[in-house]
Amino acid sequence: MTRNLDTALIRTFVTVADKASMTAAANALHLTQGAVSQQIKRLEEVLGCGLFERDRRGLRLTRAGERLLGKARRLLALNDEIWTEMNGNAVAGEVRIGVPYDLVGTLLAPVLKTYAETYPQVEISLICASSPELAAALAAGTMDLAVIEERVGPSAGECLLVDRLVWVGAKGGVARAKRPLPVSMVADTCAFRPAVISALDENGLEWRTVFENGNIDATTATVRSDLAVTTWLASTVPGDLDILPDPELPALPNFAINLRLPKHGIEPAAMEFAACIREGLARRREAA
Repeated sequence: MTRNLDTALIRTFVTVADKASMTAAANALHLTQGAVSQQIKRLEEVLGCGLFERDRRGLRLTRAGERLLGKARRLLALNDEIWTEMNGNAVAGEVRIGVPYDLVGTLLAPVLKTYAETYPQVEISLICASSPELAAALAAGTMDLAVIEERVGPSAGECLLVDRLVWVGAKGGVARAKRPLPVSMVADTCAFRPAVISALDENGLEWRTVFENGNIDATTATVRSDLAVTTWLASTVPGDLDILPDPELPALPNFAINLRLPKHGIEPAAMEFAACIREGLARRREAA
């Protein structure tokens, strides 16, 4: 016997999973908390299994809920794609997005995947460079939007997230104790470089450059090999490396992750990409 899922219940389920809260999901869906609870209960009854359980941090998915979540997202994406196409409002074309090296495989990887699945008719051109280079390219009109890392403060962009800039080294490594301090940076145009050099110089700490030619994989390799230390945003540090609390290393400022759009006009594909980035980093903020 063929049975059909109610996409309204599926959308509520995905929203609750993303928010980890019935109340937050209710606000996002413009429903009462009671209505959201009833919809989740109905879906659990239809599927014959529990989808959420509570712990000290709030709601979390059961194993059945985890199995459902990925397929539920795909179902909603297909549903929304059909509606968009049948109403003649399909988002198509090309979008050129600039992303710093350290964010493309970390914070923004889920955003890129979600956008590609939601808007399959859009051709995505990804440009990776340092934040100053991306800002210049956006101003020159060679890309449609850019994610920029900047020191916290006045900006031409929209602040999406604030994160700590931290020292990073190999687990149990000795590079952190060497003098002059061996420092590896992705590029000489890196947004973090002026703040790092200023902090080192102000604290009278001798240092030397090990690597800075624009390849984040090579930078990571120098740190993993304990040839040098580097600086990254705390949320992007790989799990096999250490955030260094060494009191001999100078404190570093916080950085903002800002979204920048062109000053004169934005195409629908880029506008939807901007919305996708906002939503993705908002979920990251709420989960932190």
